[in-house]
Amino acid sequence: MAENRSREKHITDVLAAAFDDLISADPRAFRRKFRKMAQDPFSFYRGSACLFYADMADTEDRYADERTSRVWIHGDLHAENYGTYVNDAGILVFDVNDFDEAYLGHFTWDLKRMAASLALLGFVKALSDDTIGEMIETYAAAYLEQVERFHRTEADEEFRLTLENTEGALHDVLQEARLQTRWHMLEQATRVEGHDRVFKESASARLLDDDEREEVLAAYSDYLETIPERKRQHSVSYEVKDVVGRVGFGIGSAGLPAYNLLVEGRSQALENDVILSMKQGNVAAPSRVVEDVRIREHFDHPGHRTAISQRALQAHADPWLGWCELRGKGQVVQEISPYEADLSWEHLADPEEILPLLGYLGQATAKIHCVSDASSGEDLVDFETEEAIEAVIDDDLASELAEFGASYAERVREDHGLFVDAFRNGDFP
Repeated sequence: MAENRSREKHITDVLAAAFDDLISADPRAFRRKFRKMAQDPFSFYRGSACLFYADMADTEDRYADERTSRVWIHGDLHAENYGTYVNDAGILVFDVNDFDEAYLGHFTWDLKRMAASLALLGFVKALSDDTIGEMIETYAAAYLEQVERFHRTEADEEFRLTLENTEGALHDVLQEARLQTRWHMLEQATRVEGHDRVFKESASARLLDDDEREEVLAAYSDYLETIPERKRQHSVSYEVKDVVGRVGFGIGSAGLPAYNLLVEGRSQALENDVILSMKQGNVAAPSRVVEDVRIREHFDHPGHRTAISQRALQAHADPWLGWCELRGKGQVVQEISPYEADLSWEHLADPEEILPLLGYLGQATAKIHCVSDASSGEDLVDFETEEAIEAVIDDDLASELAEFGASYAERVREDHGLFVDAFRNGDFP
């Protein structure tokens, strides 16, 4: 049909434009990325945030005004972008993760992207349309209640989901992360040579020649200047012990050059060494449809944008988080933490388990939106987000998100088939 051909061309045009530079730099990485996206509609959805925003640019949003259209957003919020981390106060927290697409835009974009992901997930689990609708409305209701609570109490920075205030599947993820150890992670990735640690040789680690190593170390030196004084470690920290190139990425980061650095931790004891990731930042998908020049000019490069956005969206972000430039490309630097555990939906099929979990996810989403406002230290948002959202929402938002999630998930399933046909037939440059 002509409509399908038009949509297929739209899909190829949007994806080719978004990934053109990276495809040119590493065509094999993008063939792997596209084959992963071809596996199923959810994988396609995860890898095609740029297509979602191209659609949102042409969609009316009655909840967007001068303020609510320019709040900090995650940018790629879906059901699998939640997990654990240890914050800068040493507390194990469950939160939104993976801020590669974070930017400023409509707060509803995060909610809509999440709603569609829940509809896709529910379809895979053969849940009824009514159950899927209840899932989305449960998530949305928890979000709205938490926003209202923040508006009433002004305690957004101190709110967190921890072992002390969670139950069920989310509590299990926190317990799983708590069982991890730095020593175990280091034993998997490194070995002791002489009297110090170095990276192990592996299929995912690329050895560097002297020139490339020096380039990375020079960028690392610049990165150290971006760590806020209040988050700086003990004086023996930051000494680099070893560097390797990284190969092999998930769906979202294909083609992005990256390095791992083995760094001295808080003491000279070998069991507390730290592994840092230095990865080239990508152009945030929402930035392709947000035309505000002030926002665009606020960031030096995508690595800077990723780090600043994460600091805004997480009240107590990774103390190693920072940025630098390498060969003229912006890099984001952060710790590879042993205490990170992603939320897995593999064994969750019963609505009685899923619905309480979605309440927590709604709270976590409200937290990142409301903490990243006038009190966050970043001057792009000079108002209280919770007050701005409270001023525009009404009782219909939850049901509207459920309706949107169902319809857009159907669109994604159709788009997935069109994408597979286009990829198989060589329609991507």
